[in-house]
Amino acid sequence: MNRRHSFLKGAKLGIPIAIGYIPIGIAFGVLASSTGIQTGIGVALSSILYAGASQFVGVGMMAAGASTLEIVATTLILNFRHFIMSSSLSQRLPATIGKRFLAVLAFGVTDESFAVASVQPQPIFEPWNLFGLNTIAYLAWNAGTLIGLLLGDAIPGALAASMGIALYAMFIGLLVPGLKGNLPMVTVALLAITISSLIYYLPLFSGLASGWRILAATLLAAGAGGKLLEKISLPENNSSREGGHKRD
Repeated sequence: MNRRHSFLKGAKLGIPIAIGYIPIGIAFGVLASSTGIQTGIGVALSSILYAGASQFVGVGMMAAGASTLEIVATTLILNFRHFIMSSSLSQRLPATIGKRFLAVLAFGVTDESFAVASVQPQPIFEPWNLFGLNTIAYLAWNAGTLIGLLLGDAIPGALAASMGIALYAMFIGLLVPGLKGNLPMVTVALLAITISSLIYYLPLFSGLASGWRILAATLLAAGAGGKLLEKISLPENNSSREGGHKRD
């Protein structure tokens, strides 16, 4: 498979993400404009930071007069899960991939692109396929941001606020098809939902900032899910070995 074909195949996988990112990007652009952030800075936030939750939180903190250190620390906490997602995807990329290209791919990984890439059936993910997936999502997010910044007050506040739900709807829509017929992954997904809900609602964790809650839920769910999948795969591997011995 040549690079162009692989890139376009990945971009096709990313179309649902792009459709969802545009209204959310518009909502961010409107929010940034309403807080007095200049168009150039708003575009830079989306093109350089490229992290939806962190951008919304960061703009809110700017408007509230938070210090640079507070904003940077909060952004780092919120984005820490990207280290985990990028590390996970790197295990499915060819070992021959260059470090620079690997860094570019890691930069473009989001919750949604990770979800799409993770449910692909092939054990080794084609780098240009992932690049195409990331690129169309990146362009859509930045296009939405620019539209929101330029339109500014022309979009009613209620409409801009309602666009945020598209993120959750899109993520569910991307995740569910990959779970179909895959009982182990369904179990892991339900486990992750349970852990996240407990951390969010239990009084024990009420003092944690949202960034720490996200990080804790990610680490606990990933660890528990990994152990669960390991236990599920062991009997299957043992069965396959026994079957192989019997054939011999």
